[in-house]
Amino acid sequence: MTSTPTDAVSYRGTRLTIEVGRNLARFRERYEHAVPPFPAAKVKKLIQRKSSWQDVLDLMAATSPLGFFIFFANDAGLTVRLAGHPSSGVAYVMGNAAIMERVLRRQPAVLLYAPVHTAIWQHPGGPAYFTFDKPSDQFRSFADPEITEAGLELDGKLAALLDHLGAAVPRELLSR
Repeated sequence: MTSTPTDAVSYRGTRLTIEVGRNLARFRERYEHAVPPFPAAKVKKLIQRKSSWQDVLDLMAATSPLGFFIFFANDAGLTVRLAGHPSSGVAYVMGNAAIMERVLRRQPAVLLYAPVHTAIWQHPGGPAYFTFDKPSDQFRSFADPEITEAGLELDGKLAALLDHLGAAVPRELLSR
């Protein structure tokens, strides 16, 4: 049996939490409209036809004007309510397929952070929040300028998404 090398990378990350109003369901609806589900069935057809990557990019652009897709959603509130927990929250794996492909080509381990993990959550009677880690901090940990640049691009796209949703855009997303 052979052992494999291990690597440990410590880095500083920034978690951003933005208050998005008092109505979690309303913000969730707007978010899921702005960030549609990944069109897996259409992509599968492109794969079956052996289409080009450009065909995939064209589909992405036509399907999501803001460039993001939801790859997975977990409504944790539904489950934890069975234990009597009153808080609500939905975790998402969302991202941009073109950026994901660019960074995956350089370092497959970046799949830890691309797609981006986001959460919409709320304590009973309190405001709703949108939380995510700043992509460029995560991507910078790979010490590759092209991966870092892709993280900065995601920062900008998340800022545009927040602006589109009428939410505050944290200054941390606008700084390099």
